[in-house]
Amino acid sequence: MSIATPEIDEQVDLQASTSGPWQTVVWNDPVNLMSYVEHVFREYFGHSRDKAHRLMLAVHHEGHAVVAEGSREQMELHTQVMHDYGLWATVREAGS
Repeated sequence: MSIATPEIDEQVDLQASTSGPWQTVVWNDPVNLMSYVEHVFREYFGHSRDKAHRLMLAVHHEGHAVVAEGSREQMELHTQVMHDYGLWATVREAGS
């Protein structure tokens, strides 16, 4: 006896999964001090004091800030590093 199995289309749309550009977004949280978030932006991304401060204020007042933009792989790396620093970050496609 043979069991019929449905056909599965296994083609993957690689262009859709790698189009971009992509962004690393840091989100506000109730744990980290604003000075620490600013420090992370300066230390890891190499932002100037003013840019790091502006991004930190966006995180604090608007709930999030886009801290980097580029390839998906690079943004995933940045997101992982932000997690390592204890910040809440995600990756999203630009324009989303």
